[in-house]
Amino acid sequence: MTIMNAQSIARHSHEDPIDHLTLSYEERFLRRKVLKTDGGQDVLVDLEHTTSLNHGDAFVLAGGEHIAVVAATEPLIEITASDLTPIAWHIGNRHTPCQIETGRLLIQPDHVIEALMEKLGATVTQVTEPFNPEGGAYGHGRTHGHDHGHSHGLDTDHDHAH
Repeated sequence: MTIMNAQSIARHSHEDPIDHLTLSYEERFLRRKVLKTDGGQDVLVDLEHTTSLNHGDAFVLAGGEHIAVVAATEPLIEITASDLTPIAWHIGNRHTPCQIETGRLLIQPDHVIEALMEKLGATVTQVTEPFNPEGGAYGHGRTHGHDHGHSHGLDTDHDHAH
């Protein structure tokens, strides 16, 4: 079996993909790694810089074909409240990745933040769905929590310049 090689990304690709890669939020932050597509093909992703991928992006292969990036379903915490503004402020103040929607916020499980949300009067519910949080500063990149002492299984060659 031949390994396909992907060295670039098409943001918000509208091309018909030859295959899909279903990846969790953490898995969608990478630079160099061999991945297996949903169709069972091996792809060597070899990007110039560590990159944050979004649902709808695509890896571009040497021949121009696209492999679509799909956000995997994963355990999340849904937060609802009559006024989400102060809740969102507390989440943002902790640099916690957050998917912001009308009527709810989604974050990765974190018992400390969950307890804070409940203390602030929010309703916290466990859900399983794709996670597509807002980008970092200026609408791109990733937010990082204050605890930079561990890598969460990610490549550690990234910088914090967003």
